[in-house]
Amino acid sequence: MLTGKKITKRFGGLTALSEVDFEVRRGEIVGLIGPNGSGKTTLFNVISGIYAPDGGDLFFEDRKITKLLPYKRARLGIGRTFQIVRPLTNLNLIENVSTGVLYGRKKTVGARGAREKAMEILAFTGLTEKARHLPGELVLEDRKRLEIARALALNPEILLLDEVFAGLNPTEISSAIELTFRIRDTYGTTIFMIEHVMKAIMCTCSRIMVLNFGTKITEGPPEEVANHPEVISAYLGAAYAAC
Repeated sequence: MLTGKKITKRFGGLTALSEVDFEVRRGEIVGLIGPNGSGKTTLFNVISGIYAPDGGDLFFEDRKITKLLPYKRARLGIGRTFQIVRPLTNLNLIENVSTGVLYGRKKTVGARGAREKAMEILAFTGLTEKARHLPGELVLEDRKRLEIARALALNPEILLLDEVFAGLNPTEISSAIELTFRIRDTYGTTIFMIEHVMKAIMCTCSRIMVLNFGTKITEGPPEEVANHPEVISAYLGAAYAAC
């Protein structure tokens, strides 16, 4: 569904990504892990079109998208969240999500239809009771859910989740894991996720890719990756969170 071939990105003399190959198949939940500064968010920025790669090519549904503008990638069905949530702070939750619906992939008849769809998405993400609140009134867990709701408003084929579990307590993490599966199973959305919370990665993903210093060091099933010597040395340490 989504393929990268020898993706390279440089910032001056720093090589953030070095000939990274990857693929995400339809219906998968794939994890992306690695130490801070390993190139994870840079890769998401290249996929979504925020950064142009300095080498390599990207393909979505067998279409080459390497030079496609971000909004055109979004219209093809590539949605994403951001590590630092970016809601429209002066609009309430309904309006935040309605904006995504109005300018998303499926045309909606007028503002009323967009609001109805927004309420459906807010209900799905557990935010119905706070639909008329401003984003600044939300606790961290709900701000993360709003970020997901705004991305779902696009009606994406694939959703790039950038650390949506960060800062959550164990109960909230379990709830977010359940929401991740529901997104895949209800909407048929493929998920590619960056995460440092190992419980979330181990319990959610069927396959994990590992970056270190901009280079892919391994990928495979969670159990295999968690026991890979280079992954333990570079990232996990001697112990990791199991389900």
